Amino acid sequence: MDRPSSSSPLPSLGLPTVAVVGLGTMGAGIAEVMARAGHEVLGIDISDAAARRAVTALDQSTARAVERGRITEAERADTLARFRTFPDLQAAAEADLVIEVVNEQFEAKQAVFEALDLIVKPDAIIATGTNALSVTRLASHTSRPDRVLGLHFFAPAPAMKLVEVVSTVLTSPEATASVTALVRALGKEPVPVGDRPGFIADGLLFGYLNQAAAMYESKYATREDIDAAMRFGCGLPMGPLALLDLIGIDTAQTVLEAMYEASHDRLHAPAPILGQLAAAGLSGRKSGRGFYTYEAPGSETVVADASTPAAPGTADGTGPTTRNIRTVGVAGSGTMATGIAEVFAKAGYDVVLAARSQEKADQAVARLAKSLDRSLAKGRLTQEQRDATVARVTAAGSYDAFGDVDLAVEAVAEDLAVKQALFAALDRACKPGAVLATTTSSLPVIAIARATSRPRDVIGMHFFNPAPAMKLVEVVRTVLTGDDVHATVREVCTKVRKHAVDCGDRAGFIVNALLFPYLNNAVKMVQENYATVADIDTAMKLGGGYPMGPFELLDVVGLDVSLAIEQVLHKEFRDPGLAPSPLLEHLVSAGCLGRKTGRGFREYARR
Repeated sequence: MDRPSSSSPLPSLGLPTVAVVGLGTMGAGIAEVMARAGHEVLGIDISDAAARRAVTALDQSTARAVERGRITEAERADTLARFRTFPDLQAAAEADLVIEVVNEQFEAKQAVFEALDLIVKPDAIIATGTNALSVTRLASHTSRPDRVLGLHFFAPAPAMKLVEVVSTVLTSPEATASVTALVRALGKEPVPVGDRPGFIADGLLFGYLNQAAAMYESKYATREDIDAAMRFGCGLPMGPLALLDLIGIDTAQTVLEAMYEASHDRLHAPAPILGQLAAAGLSGRKSGRGFYTYEAPGSETVVADASTPAAPGTADGTGPTTRNIRTVGVAGSGTMATGIAEVFAKAGYDVVLAARSQEKADQAVARLAKSLDRSLAKGRLTQEQRDATVARVTAAGSYDAFGDVDLAVEAVAEDLAVKQALFAALDRACKPGAVLATTTSSLPVIAIARATSRPRDVIGMHFFNPAPAMKLVEVVRTVLTGDDVHATVREVCTKVRKHAVDCGDRAGFIVNALLFPYLNNAVKMVQENYATVADIDTAMKLGGGYPMGPFELLDVVGLDVSLAIEQVLHKEFRDPGLAPSPLLEHLVSAGCLGRKTGRGFREYARR
């Protein structure tokens, strides 16, 4: 099993010899990263099969790199020669850095650390790859706690750029500096963190995943809709339930248990469904079944199961009747109203865009035309399509113009009294049978519906900004919404090429109910001086695959808007963990609302 080395480590490398203990998926990935960067790598695993898989993985990845012209055959041969595998910890005796990546169980890691302490050189650094267990406790089981730290890579290690470097109160600055320099030399981004469960990325990520699991367990939404909502509404690479299956439900439960033990925050208490699935051996992709069912253990191919939604319609192929929608009224003159009007007009609907005055309505239509001009310039529309779309939109200075519309969509200020007054006006203006939709993101749809004499005709259609670009629409039915109204709106979403997800009428629906507690927890991290704004944004973009860091997003959304949504969530669910961070409240009180005021969590140049 040993692979003799045919080349020496590069003399310029710090910590030239690295031992990796545990050659599972993560350990094998870390070994590959180190070997390809020029380090002598000692892979250690009691499983001969795991060692063979790690060697095969490196062989295959380097072969692909040669095919793509990224390395030469000689460089590939040198890389392969630098990786040797062993079945015993004694092989770590010559290592300058040892990285432990065994099962996420304290007793298992403790045994490895105690054994390594007797084997490795006096000046060697021992790192743990844990993301949930106490690095300090592990260090205390050695005679060299100043040489122990955490080195948290993200899967897949060769591709992911983030590495959290975890220092304890006992870690020497020299050890931290050496490992930080090594991470940079690997082409990765080191983020310094203190020793607490989850660190930055997983500390934020797992709370969000836990809430998604609880949302599914409560039957608020289907697993498919929860995952689609977060992919299309937030631009995430994976939905939370699919991600839990990838991570491993048993692993997620372990991380959350550690987080809850440290925080006693109910948002970190593992959702019961996680324990139930783990106890049943349904741990996700690796077992072939978790929240979803997979073609085989280890497969990424999802197959239909008893929880897979049926195709639209009933068993005999029929479903609720739908109403004929030809003309759409859009109430409002802001960015969202203009974007929604553009969506409907581009899909071929005649649109009446009404505002509080003719001037505001005309200005909104002019902005719509400019948006189409930008699409024309980028080649996304032809001149004929652009002109036809503009021609379908009529500006009106009164909601009385909605007399003949089949669907009226409200997109005005997120204020319940304002929306109720508008819906009372729509009730008077719109013909019988017209569907009345609100785009609220956090207010109770039923409270808006009760402002009319026809609450069964009222539904939520929560578009996301910018409406022309974002594919998601949350369809929110109340306890009074008619089946035909719901079916009609689902049909309309398909015609305007949006992905509709069904939500019940409760604060935040799917996206905001999962997104804003995550944002709030990020603010709490800064408030507690655990990490900086920049480091948290970097961690979530590089470690979580988020298109924007939480503070970038807060500044774009507006801190006042974010605070209002968090207050609504806290009021509805009465969970102390959802209470808005005082730091967020203070910034809003100071008028620091984000990009629109030039200052939020960051400062921006005034335009």
